[in-house]
Amino acid sequence: MTEKSAIPILIPAAGASRRMGGRDKLLEEVDGEAILRRTARLALSHSARVLVSLPDSGMLAPGRRAALTGLSVTIVPIKDAHEGMAASFRAAVAAAGVAEALMILLPDMPDIDGTDIAQLFKAFAEDISKPLRAASSSGQPGHPVILPRTLFAELAVLSGDQGARRVLEGEDVRLLALSGQRAMIDLDTPEEWADWRATRQ
Repeated sequence: MTEKSAIPILIPAAGASRRMGGRDKLLEEVDGEAILRRTARLALSHSARVLVSLPDSGMLAPGRRAALTGLSVTIVPIKDAHEGMAASFRAAVAAAGVAEALMILLPDMPDIDGTDIAQLFKAFAEDISKPLRAASSSGQPGHPVILPRTLFAELAVLSGDQGARRVLEGEDVRLLALSGQRAMIDLDTPEEWADWRATRQ
């Protein structure tokens, strides 16, 4: 059995899924499983603590909570989910406590697998003072990202729909190339989901 990292993984899942035409992208199925549940299950295989930020109310909240039934994740309710990604980051920093780092694992990236997560944790351990970011095989920065504790203060004051990119500005970010475009593919629209599924047939 793989030894689990002490570094928490944040799965920011409080977004509104506005570009899906009424569907919830985090409940789209990958191999018969909602992608949110799949992402959480993979994270639990590699980290001792998995934080999942969810909207504390609204139409999307019940379905996402149901998708996580039976998984030992820590649900972090986000009252101001309408604000965007920053609200999840602020809450996650508070929940992470004294952790030496935090991995941000987006829940809409169906090609990321457990091997990728394990490789990132291994590479980060070589220098825990610098952020680590997954990249495409050609070196284009993508996700997941591991942020060291030195950046928690900046995460804690983010506002609006600002992702990790804002925190990484001016930092000496190490890149870890993953196979192909897996670090770049996130699916936000029905068309993107259809195109991705077509490539698997």
